[in-house]
Amino acid sequence: MLQKFGFTQYESQVFEVLTASVEPLDATTVGKYSQVPKSKVYEVLNRLIDKGLLKSSFTNRRKLYTALPLDATIQKLTTEFEANVEELKNKEYTLTQNDDRVWTIQDATTISSVSGELLKSAQSSIYISGWSDDLADHLPLLEKKQEEGVTVELLSVGAMHTKLNEAHILVPDRNHQALERHQLLIIDEKEIVLAGVEHDEWQGIQTQSSPLVKFFTEFFYHDVALTEITKKYEETLKEDDQLQSILMKLRY
Repeated sequence: MLQKFGFTQYESQVFEVLTASVEPLDATTVGKYSQVPKSKVYEVLNRLIDKGLLKSSFTNRRKLYTALPLDATIQKLTTEFEANVEELKNKEYTLTQNDDRVWTIQDATTISSVSGELLKSAQSSIYISGWSDDLADHLPLLEKKQEEGVTVELLSVGAMHTKLNEAHILVPDRNHQALERHQLLIIDEKEIVLAGVEHDEWQGIQTQSSPLVKFFTEFFYHDVALTEITKKYEETLKEDDQLQSILMKLRY
C-alpha cells in the first residue's frame, strides 16, 4: 500500500514490521525483522517520522518506535492524496516560451524607445554601455532602478556624473582608431539590445537567445576590465609602444 503512495520498499518493510508488532521496537529489532540493512535503518526510521507515520520515545536510554494505527495511516494518506488531487485540478500551467529569434531595429529613436521599455522591465540586473551623451537620457531611470534594488552597472565612453555605484568611465585617447558609437544593454541576463552606427545610421538587434546573451555579457565585462586596467596603469601603458598600439586598436 505504501509503495503505491510513493514510499520506498525499505520504508514499507519498516512500517509493516512496526504495524505488526504489539510493542514498540528499537532500531536493532526493526532492522532484524524488516531485513533493512543496518546502515539504512535509522535513515528510514527518520524519514517515516518526518512523514508523520511513526512515533518515537526514549525509554531506559533506548529509542523506541511505533507506527500510527493502520486506520489513522489510511486516513492520513487519503486526506493528503485528495488534497494533492485538488491542487492539481486548480493549478494553472503555462508553457515558457524560449524566443531565440534575433530582431533587427532601425533608427536611433526606435532603439532608444525599445531600450527604455526594457529598462523599465528589469527585475534583477542591468548592464549597459555606450557613449555618455547617448546614455544620458536613460540615466534617471537607471538611478531609479538602482534605488529599487536592481543591480545596475554602467560603462560610459566619455565623462559622466552619476549616482550609480558601479559606473566605469572611459575617457578615450585622441589616438584611438576603433572607437565607434555603440550601445549594449543586457536586462536580467536574459535579453539584449546591441546597436551601432553604420553609414551614419543607427542599426541594432534585440534577442533573448541564450548563447548571444551570454556572449555579450562576457563582452561587456571584457570592456569593463580593459577600462579599469587602462585607468589604473595608464602611465605604464603609455610607455610601452607595443601595448599602446594594441590598445588604440581595441573596439570598446
